[in-house]
Amino acid sequence: MKMRTMRSVVAEKVGEPSEVLHLQTRPLPEPGPGQVRIRVTTVPVHASDLHTIRGRYGFTPRFPTVPGIESVGVIDEIGSGTDGLTIGQRVITVGVAGTWQEYVIADAGRVLPVPAGMSDSTAAQILANPLTAVILTGDELDLRQGEWLLQTAAGSIVGRSVIQLGAHVGFKTLNVVRRRSAVEDIRELGGTAVICTEDEDLRERVADIAGADGVSKAIDCVAGQVGADVSRALAPHGEVVFYGALSTHRQTDPGKLTIPIFARSLIYETKIIRGFWLFRWFAETPKDRMAAAIERTVQLADSGVLRVPEGQPFLLEKFSEAVYSAEAPEHGGKPLLVFEP
Repeated sequence: MKMRTMRSVVAEKVGEPSEVLHLQTRPLPEPGPGQVRIRVTTVPVHASDLHTIRGRYGFTPRFPTVPGIESVGVIDEIGSGTDGLTIGQRVITVGVAGTWQEYVIADAGRVLPVPAGMSDSTAAQILANPLTAVILTGDELDLRQGEWLLQTAAGSIVGRSVIQLGAHVGFKTLNVVRRRSAVEDIRELGGTAVICTEDEDLRERVADIAGADGVSKAIDCVAGQVGADVSRALAPHGEVVFYGALSTHRQTDPGKLTIPIFARSLIYETKIIRGFWLFRWFAETPKDRMAAAIERTVQLADSGVLRVPEGQPFLLEKFSEAVYSAEAPEHGGKPLLVFEP
């Protein structure tokens, strides 16, 4: 019998994605007991995927490796002892790695049915950035109506999701962007106020906008000096959650991978500084709490509260163009690898 095969994007070793990624043919995997095989239709290309390949992320996989942390597809084979799922059902994978290929194997508990009206573009992107926004504003910081949230990278998908959640829940967003050209877009999206670091001082503007009470809660994914400024701008007893380090991703000098926190502000104003990483959340969060956050995110997207920007599709054989687009300035929608049936 002729072996059935599939196409996979494979990183042969640690290195620059443009140099180490190749399209390969691999054996079609078979689901074991309690598992399903999914014919993948769409996967996003995240900057974190590329930093993982470079060896500059929170973990280093065993190489050669297939990148990818999200996918949507259709179940095409079911292993023994698997209940509640059917062949032909459209599903999202939850915390399943290695999705840049035509088929993936997932435990039955790691797939989620896709709402009927949700596009593949939205479904493929929902369990990284929008989920992060839901967790940060909910379980992590418990934002309440009327409270301020200071956030950097407001134009990112996480940032845009946070603005939409603020409008829904009733908390106010103080949004930091790098370029003046991005300010109006953030305002139109519903951001309460915008600070542009191209020509404004972050700490001064926070004080001007928030007034005497200041801002007590913040999220940052830039790190470096911007992250330090966010911490220093908070009111006494304020709390900042760092969930990314965009300013360090091209750094190779370990000494530059820092957030230069001002000690007097941290100590004498008794502030709280901590990190959040979605990979660790998937690994350590109790199942009921994880399921509740995921279900809420899907419901918010399905109802239109969370509007995930339409991705930019690339055929699998054009993966190198998708990789370039993921880090290109002003690249538009999230690059999506799409698989022809």
